[in-house]
Amino acid sequence: MGDNSLGNKFQITSFGESHGNLVGIILDGIPAGLELNEQFIQEELDKRRPGQSDLTTPREERDEFEIVSGVFNGKTTGAPICMFIRNKDVDSSKYETLKDYLRPAQVDFSAIKKYGGYSDYRGSGRFSGRITAGLVMAGAVAKQILQLKDIRIFAYTKSIGEINDATPYAIDDIEDCMISREKSKVRALNLEISIKMEKVIETVKIEGDSIGGEIKCVAKNIPAGIGGPIFNSLESSISKAIFSIPAIKGIEFGAGFKATRMKGSQHNDPWIVKEGRIKTSKNDSGGIIGGVSIGMPIEFTVAVKPTPTISKAQKTVNMKTMREETIVFSGRHDPCIVPRAVVVVEAMTAIALLDHLLTEGIIPSCL
Repeated sequence: MGDNSLGNKFQITSFGESHGNLVGIILDGIPAGLELNEQFIQEELDKRRPGQSDLTTPREERDEFEIVSGVFNGKTTGAPICMFIRNKDVDSSKYETLKDYLRPAQVDFSAIKKYGGYSDYRGSGRFSGRITAGLVMAGAVAKQILQLKDIRIFAYTKSIGEINDATPYAIDDIEDCMISREKSKVRALNLEISIKMEKVIETVKIEGDSIGGEIKCVAKNIPAGIGGPIFNSLESSISKAIFSIPAIKGIEFGAGFKATRMKGSQHNDPWIVKEGRIKTSKNDSGGIIGGVSIGMPIEFTVAVKPTPTISKAQKTVNMKTMREETIVFSGRHDPCIVPRAVVVVEAMTAIALLDHLLTEGIIPSCL
């Protein structure tokens, strides 16, 4: 399997570049007979698309998708599904002007070493966050299949810079949580905290800078026994999927790094019987023990780095002259990528979970 594909039974292959004609995704392993809700796919894309508020990049893309295979009479056929969106608001002029400069924290140097200078450098090409539009389309299909098993996935902005929402939300009603989240420009759950987060982003935007943050994700109703020890760990699969998202720099399940400061008596989740089912009284394990789901909600938090493209002067190297110089890059960018990445985290979680459920026969190949 190449660099652009992911999955075992449910495989996705990403294609396209940031400033190319289009970006898209090919899905293989989708069960036949799924009545595909195309409106839902578009709604998911709308949560990720650029230009949706004054806190995001001014690039205007409607991200209206097209399906060219794998669906007949409104239902999946079992054949590969190919979906794409066309890039329309493309401005490559800034990249042509500065193509000899290594932008700090960007992929310029990495891509040159990997592909010998032949890769598309406009808007970071294959490495761009623009590629996640295809991942969201794949995730939207995966979510529809998971919903048949009442499996729901929900993510929200937990922090922006130093502004952190430490509230331990129960997330009992995902629909209500989604309504609350979409009232926030940054996709937070607490509107008062949201306003503080927005002000942080507005400040760094005025300064020509950027800021990072954290996204919390919860997957509910995953049956116990999914995953496996060592190399088939459910945590490993989710982590690989999450790290396929540009700008992700860390992940922690349950208590995560906080566990390093806890005693075993504090971190251990006591087993209980509730409504005739074996559960744990808390969830510091994040719903996974030994790489296998235990029936509790799967909970994890991801770290999103600041957008590397900023308008401040930065030191760098001119590859043509091999001299150190200072540049100011004035291309279009998000001062904070976190709000648009929330739906991408949900999508990649859905993709990883569906692959496990199909591989382990929990979901059949024909619905």
